[in-house]
This record gives sequence, C-alpha cells and structure tokens, in this order.
Amino acid sequence: MKKIAFLVTALLASAGSFAAATSICTGAVPNTASAVPVGTFVIVTFTPKCSSNVMLQGNDLATYYTVAAASKKGKNAFYGSSAGGGIVPNTAAACAATGCVTADVTAAQTLADAISS
Repeated sequence: MKKIAFLVTALLASAGSFAAATSICTGAVPNTASAVPVGTFVIVTFTPKCSSNVMLQGNDLATYYTVAAASKKGKNAFYGSSAGGGIVPNTAAACAATGCVTADVTAAQTLADAISS
C-alpha cells in the first residue's frame, strides 16, 4: 500500500507539466456537453452526447488524448488514453459513498495524463 501511495503522490507531483484538461460533460441534468476543440491530436471538432449525471474530462496532449469520467451516482472514477491500454478505475481513491464529484474526475485525469506520458 505504501508503494501505491508513493507512486500516486509522485505522479500527481509531476503532473504540473501537463496542459489543463477540458471539462466536456459536467453531470448536469439535462445532459449537456461542450465541444471538444481541435488541438494537436484532435483534428475535427466534435460534441459528444453525455448521459445525465456523467462528468467527463479530456486532454489533448499532442500525440495522444487522455480522458477521465465518473458518474455522480457511481463508486469509481475511470481514466484511460489513446496511448494504449484500456480504461481503468482509479483504485487509489474511490469516490464517496454518496457518489463521485468533479474532484474525483480531476484526480483520475491527472493519473491518465501522468501514466500515458
């Protein structure tokens, strides 16, 4: 457990060098989404459909794209990237028993940015 805590701390400390993630879905009801702008990885602007209560963030990091998401009624935030691997839960910090909040998604996004680099 100490090794995991150290790894998460190190990743979060090094994540300051990444660009800020874009909030795409805020979990609002009715569901709304912000357009994902053209960047260095995304070459065509698009607007995803968001389910109610889902919070989604994305980050265009030149050669890959990272994402993190959670449900306001969920237990875990999830993250992943186009750099390979799959979508995984943030097991370092589960959401509160009442559901996930934006801070949970932001923490998962930070992990996605750090691990994918």
